Amino acid sequence: MLLGINIGGTKCSVSVGVERGRVTARTEFATCASAVETLEQLEEEAHALLERHENSTHVPDAIGISCGGPLDAVRGVILSPPNLPGWTGVPVVEFFQKRFGGRAFLQNDANACALAEWKHGAGHGTSQMIFCTMGTGFGCGLILNGRLYEGANGNAGELGHVRLSPSGPSGFGKAGSVEGYCGGSGIARLAGMRLSEYQSGGGKSLLAGMDLLTAKTVAEAAESGDELARSIYREVGTRLGQALAVAIDFLNPECIVLGSIFVRCEHLIRPSMEETLQREALSPALHACRIKAATLGESIGDVAALTVAEMGIEQ
Repeated sequence: MLLGINIGGTKCSVSVGVERGRVTARTEFATCASAVETLEQLEEEAHALLERHENSTHVPDAIGISCGGPLDAVRGVILSPPNLPGWTGVPVVEFFQKRFGGRAFLQNDANACALAEWKHGAGHGTSQMIFCTMGTGFGCGLILNGRLYEGANGNAGELGHVRLSPSGPSGFGKAGSVEGYCGGSGIARLAGMRLSEYQSGGGKSLLAGMDLLTAKTVAEAAESGDELARSIYREVGTRLGQALAVAIDFLNPECIVLGSIFVRCEHLIRPSMEETLQREALSPALHACRIKAATLGESIGDVAALTVAEMGIEQ
């Protein structure tokens, strides 16, 4: 039996799985104000889940922990994620090993989701795969030569930090970055910039009447036929194509799997993304690469944590 722990800035979840890649039970709760409170709640929820679905004294075969970075996966320590204020130097692997026994393994959420989509989702059967989260931010995990590639100190794959233009919406601490154009928060900022320009030229848009601009509300306006909203998502696709062209030329992957926003808005993004890829990427490398929407859906966080446990056992 595997135990999965998924720690996020707004919510956390605990899951158990008997068959690898399959969640048999789960629970979630809002992330608490402090690391101590959150860890205590995770422990309590995990014990309750195990007691309902296994003997309460049963020791999991492995515990997988998925959390936003930065973190030190080798030492099992969460360092100081921007979406988890106060989580500085938290020895999360030691915490769970002491309370549940067995072995625990930690990965940042982008790497964990990459492992999940590679083992159990859209990237199954490949040896060279890139996974991009494309959620609130823009994370990236690399599967190279049939294994997760983490780099010298766990920071490999930060495609979201690459600057695409000297100015533009800010993301990952850098204006004009991939995350600035293609992450959810960046898309909201991009929409605000383009709306201001559009209105100054006399244009009218559904976006002007919205209380809050988000990637979701802009997509809804685009679905309603709003031309400004559609042009924003065309721009997102263009910028995504530029970013993926760099990754394709540099790493020559078999498959790129795109999550979250791309899954929901593929029809708004893919046309301009593919047009840009045809123009920017090396033709032989592009021809060898399939670009797919993630398939694990809303369960990806739970499957990711369980897959971290699964891979820990295998290694």
